[in-house]
Amino acid sequence: MPLWLREHSWRQSGTAVYLSLPVRGLRVTAANIFCTERYLKVSVPPFLFEAVLYAPIDETNSTAKIGNGIVFFTLYKKEASMWESLTVADVNKEELQHLRENAVLRAQEKAKEETEAKKVTKQEHKKYALEATMKLEEAERKRIEGLKEEERQKVTKELELWRSQQKDDDKQKRVQNEGELHEEVEQLKEKKREKINKTGISNEGISKTKLKDTRGHGSHSIFSENLKEEQLPAPRSAGTIKINFTPRVFPTALRESRVAEEEEWLQKQAEARRTISADLSELEDLKEEEKNPDWLKDKGNKMFAAGDYLAAVNAYNLAVRLNNKLPQLYLNRAACHLKLRNLHKAIEDSSKALELLTPPVPDNENARVKAYVRRGTAFCQLELYAEGKPNEDYFLFSYLQAILFTARLQDYEAALKIDPKNKAIEKDAEKIRHTIQGTVQNS
Repeated sequence: MPLWLREHSWRQSGTAVYLSLPVRGLRVTAANIFCTERYLKVSVPPFLFEAVLYAPIDETNSTAKIGNGIVFFTLYKKEASMWESLTVADVNKEELQHLRENAVLRAQEKAKEETEAKKVTKQEHKKYALEATMKLEEAERKRIEGLKEEERQKVTKELELWRSQQKDDDKQKRVQNEGELHEEVEQLKEKKREKINKTGISNEGISKTKLKDTRGHGSHSIFSENLKEEQLPAPRSAGTIKINFTPRVFPTALRESRVAEEEEWLQKQAEARRTISADLSELEDLKEEEKNPDWLKDKGNKMFAAGDYLAAVNAYNLAVRLNNKLPQLYLNRAACHLKLRNLHKAIEDSSKALELLTPPVPDNENARVKAYVRRGTAFCQLELYAEGKPNEDYFLFSYLQAILFTARLQDYEAALKIDPKNKAIEKDAEKIRHTIQGTVQNS
């Protein structure tokens, strides 16, 4: 049961009601106060103050001040009049319950309306912010377009100016060239006139001399002498010369070529074409990137990193079929076979990689070290596998064991020659030496 707060005081004016409610020792907050136009409640469990007001009030503008153990209400009347009492007299429980329910419903509707109003206001603010942002972006876009247009006009003017300058320069050069050409022509004409004049004078002297000689010798004619001097040799007879060239694939001359290297290159090309032609039916269903050995190698590396060793082996197999001259493919496939315990295949792939990694150069040092170590590891694992097998011939078993250890030691020593600073390989090689000595002593 709640404890009713009966002690309160109130006074009024024509427009407002002033209510003072003492709450000493109680902590009252705004959440403890509920007010509508006809209903006022202050609930601080277990205490309760409830009042059905005499007339409607303006709950929006009405206020409540909390301090010094008192809640002071200022309730503004909707209609200016004097109240006979603060609350309505003679209210039964049903009417009071009805007033409470109406007050709660009204409060809920008011809260809902305020929420909707806030939502609408928020949407309007968002819309306004969006419109403002769009306006700013539009202004910025126009500014950028204006700058682009100004720059374009500037570049266009510069280009037109450059073109006009080029035209003026070309015109000036053309006029200058025409002037020089005219001067050269005039000089040539002048030289030709001078030559003609000199030739005319010399011809006159020659003709006079010949006429004198003709008059002295009646048996010769001037026309026959000129014909003898102007006779030309007979033209040569027509013929054809046939030249045969040695057929060659390369454009260089034979004396400038290296025949052995060219033949090796042609043989490799023919082998590659035969390999691709043989597998053409199987490659038709593959995508373009799946026909690239480098792409397949990267795919196999990703599968190996994910622990899918069988899929990685399949990727490397297809890459080897497309190009069997890449040592990295065999080296990576050997690592997969080691993980799958295919030790003989690991030895074969490591040996093939070493065969392709020739000549030994600094660029392939790391690859050769990996090949030797993987082959040596495969030999070691073969020895361990054989060690677990029952063998009736103990001496033969020991001999085979020593051979496997020796092969592994040779591979590790070859790796140490390439990378002498590798402490891990040096440590493993030392262990193998001790193991071989122990095997020999036991046998």
